[in-house]
Amino acid sequence: MDFGLVLQTDPPASAVVGLMRRAERNGFRYGWTFDSAVLWQEPFVIYSRILEHTDRLIVGPMVTNPGTRTWEVTASTFATLNEMYGNRTVCGIGRGDSAMRVAGRRPNTLARLGEAIDVIRDLAEGREATVDGQPVQIPWVKNGSLPVWMGAYGPKALALAGQKADGFILQLADPYLTEWMVKAVRDAAAEAGRDPDAVTICVAAPAYVGEDLDHAREQCRWFGGMVGNHVADLVSRYGEHSGLVPDALTEYIAGRSGYDYSHHGRAGNPDTAFVPDEIVDRFCLLGPPEAHIEKLQVLRDLGVDQFAVYNMHDAREATIDAYGSTVIPALTG
Repeated sequence: MDFGLVLQTDPPASAVVGLMRRAERNGFRYGWTFDSAVLWQEPFVIYSRILEHTDRLIVGPMVTNPGTRTWEVTASTFATLNEMYGNRTVCGIGRGDSAMRVAGRRPNTLARLGEAIDVIRDLAEGREATVDGQPVQIPWVKNGSLPVWMGAYGPKALALAGQKADGFILQLADPYLTEWMVKAVRDAAAEAGRDPDAVTICVAAPAYVGEDLDHAREQCRWFGGMVGNHVADLVSRYGEHSGLVPDALTEYIAGRSGYDYSHHGRAGNPDTAFVPDEIVDRFCLLGPPEAHIEKLQVLRDLGVDQFAVYNMHDAREATIDAYGSTVIPALTG
């Protein structure tokens, strides 16, 4: 199993770079960041600095979207980083939640997302693609490589991930839901004539190492609110108890009243009081290192290839170090 670290690009950027360097020293292979231009600093500028100050770390957004940058710009940016640092990027992509909504736009349609996945990958790897009806090719790309991983929850999005994406990003660590969604992605890949085992599975969720579970829950409760944004979209589209989305995912948002993106992804978010302890425990990894190892072994047995640690809480360095000293060796040794 691989491990990734997920950060917001809060200033100063030097702190983000420092945490990514610490992660690489502790055995993490991937460095991810949020991508929401209004809420945080521009990640691609910071990726260049991270890549310069690490040796092996693979970096990318978790997740970008097809709407805030034109597709040829996104592809060229990845291709430039790859030319400079040797194919060490990955493109996580989704419909766009905070990045689009904070700017007053709606998330992208799945049709647009599916088209963008193909175009961005083709352009970044040097192939011709059609952009707004115009054939485009980046002539200077040589031997480029850009895996595109898609974030998804709902049935149509899971099917699209299986049909087109090189990897699937699931932003929660509940084993039951992981099994259900991984199966949906792999089934869609098989139906599309692809090798289902070739789709990389990445689970991303907060991890907090420590004995004080009450404190850990409060530090990670924000995550249930963030996931709740996507779940609310699914409920509005498919309804409750539709059978198309597991009730285990949708039932907890009954008490959700709204969401203020100024607190997005942050400990102490006041809009996440509706998230019960049970959901925090199911969606996140909390407790002593042994508890993390036990849950990660279950996820690995379900086909998860990478666990990406959301590290937005008051013990960022301690969590990275605990994973490096205990958790990562237990899952990679």
